[in-house]
Amino acid sequence: MNFFEHQDVARRKTGRLVLLFALAVGAVIVLTYLLAILLVGGARSEMASKTGQVAQGAWDLWQPDVFIAASLATIVIVSMGTLYKMVQLSGGGRVIAEQLGGKLLHRDAADTPDERKLLNVVEEMAIASGIPTPPVYLMERETGINAFAAGYAPGSAVIGITKGAIERLNRDQLQGVIAHEFSHILNGDMRLNIRLMGVVHGILVIALIGNMIFRAAMYAPRGRSSRDSNLLPLVAIGLGLMIVGGIGAFFGSLIKASVSRQREFLADASAVQFTRNPGGIAGALKTIGGSQYRSLLKSPNAAEAAHMYFAQGVSISLAQLFATHPALPERIKRIEPDWDGKFLTPAPATEFAARAAWEAEKAKDARLPDFRKIMLPGVLGIADAGEAMEAEVARAAVAMPAIDLIGAPTEAHRQYAQALRAAIPASLSEPAHEAYGARAVVYALLVSRVPALREEQLANLEQSADPDVFKLTGTLLGQVDELDQRCRLPLIDIAIGTLTNLSPTQFKMFIENVTALMKADDRIDLFEWCMWRILRRHLREHFGKAKPRIVQYYSLARLGDECSTLLAAVALAGNEDRDAAQRAFVLGASVLPKVEVSWPAQKLSLDALGKALDKLVEVNHKLKRDILRACGMTVAADREVTIAEAEIMRAVADTLECPMPPVLPGQPLVGA
Repeated sequence: MNFFEHQDVARRKTGRLVLLFALAVGAVIVLTYLLAILLVGGARSEMASKTGQVAQGAWDLWQPDVFIAASLATIVIVSMGTLYKMVQLSGGGRVIAEQLGGKLLHRDAADTPDERKLLNVVEEMAIASGIPTPPVYLMERETGINAFAAGYAPGSAVIGITKGAIERLNRDQLQGVIAHEFSHILNGDMRLNIRLMGVVHGILVIALIGNMIFRAAMYAPRGRSSRDSNLLPLVAIGLGLMIVGGIGAFFGSLIKASVSRQREFLADASAVQFTRNPGGIAGALKTIGGSQYRSLLKSPNAAEAAHMYFAQGVSISLAQLFATHPALPERIKRIEPDWDGKFLTPAPATEFAARAAWEAEKAKDARLPDFRKIMLPGVLGIADAGEAMEAEVARAAVAMPAIDLIGAPTEAHRQYAQALRAAIPASLSEPAHEAYGARAVVYALLVSRVPALREEQLANLEQSADPDVFKLTGTLLGQVDELDQRCRLPLIDIAIGTLTNLSPTQFKMFIENVTALMKADDRIDLFEWCMWRILRRHLREHFGKAKPRIVQYYSLARLGDECSTLLAAVALAGNEDRDAAQRAFVLGASVLPKVEVSWPAQKLSLDALGKALDKLVEVNHKLKRDILRACGMTVAADREVTIAEAEIMRAVADTLECPMPPVLPGQPLVGA
């Protein structure tokens, strides 16, 4: 199942989930109505007995006025409870990570081999996936082996991991765990996870209100017997609401657990594809099974986010009924059918620390310099690039077209990302990991190489940027000028994760400075545009400036102008000759279904391209795949992929919310 099929499945699952929760809320309404019948009937009977009258219809099973009141009250309470939780979680993954006791792990504060190993693995996999590097939160007090990914979108995603996991898993096992979590990020599971938390909390609020009423009645000051008898209805209401809310939360938790279990198998399979090492994730699961701490978390908020974890994070009752994850043996058997049933006993933490240090040294072996042979400027499709890779990985690199691997990176991408990361000099990668340096790196990438224009840009930047950031920008210019062009977007991916730590005021100033640098020469080149689109999308997601995307188009018939603008821009990115660009345009247009496209009559601008993409992002995922295939055919017209073409493909895919891994040397963009 490819990325686009995953999105369709996720959309159908969301629809089923809405239906199931609607049924759960419906059941709660019925129970609330029955409770109301008992309470109202009792009250009417008591009043009638005091006046000597007969309470007509007090115990009728169908009372429309009571049903309407009970329904409205239930819907309002559940909606308000859900809304409250969603607002509470609106800060994205970092809110959940902090609630679970996670502490943001900064590279300059990562003082153990285990922590550095973790950050390196996350960074490599982010570059390989074509998404910004997510911030990493370490749960220092958790000795169980577990991890999670949380957030609304890749731009607001975080990775959380326990101290037990980084101390007791080797690098291969850790890669398996992180690859599993990246699968959740790439396939849109995180947004569904947060929605699950919100709706279940909304139902649970009924029980919480009942508990408050019950406690208020039970602990109210005692007085005359008549006053005490007046409290009995409150006790009954409180108990009734606790029971109704508890039953609703019971079914909500069942739904949450069922949805989570189905997705864990898919994430395990994706992790195997990503790492091409079944032993990694299987070894992590076996180590959990053999650990005395298993995967359990001690945080008081652990149960609320139980469906987000790599493995079962809380103790379960009623056998597997509430289990948010399949049983460990079942997951291991899916990965290793011949497994002998034996778990692994984790070595002492000190031994793993020593092993981590050894692995850090091993990473400096001759293999990475060999990989750097493919780090050549110019054309990506280098004929002999496979010589730099292990033979099997090289075959995997060209086995599938790049478009078909969107959202599904492979081990070849991970190794290539490792090479890209190693080729970025420390003088640039280290600043990209802290707030001042990340801004300086972006500014330096935007400063022109033309002396007169560079001088003007720096003079303006000095007036508007933070003094320390400006000073650092000047020192980075020489390194940026010498940077391999293929490392530019990976460097931006690293910086974005850091830039999410800016304050709203710093973010506003940063965006203003980026805009000013790009417009300094009254023109924006293609790389600047690509970088701007990627920065804009992911930072706006994090800082809450992005509007939720709703599918507006199920056909491209009304988007001919936008498709024409996009294909023309892609064609011109790889062809200086206009005739060659138009031939590439025609080839790309030939694969678009039922849409009339023609070479734009007006002069093409990057502003027009941006507006076209802002409309095209509102099509459904099937059409997004068609659009990207058309772009790929346009690029492939001359049978080579330049760096400029690879960058615009990445920016277009990213804008369309399709995470595209880096194009590998020798890899076709589209199938035959």
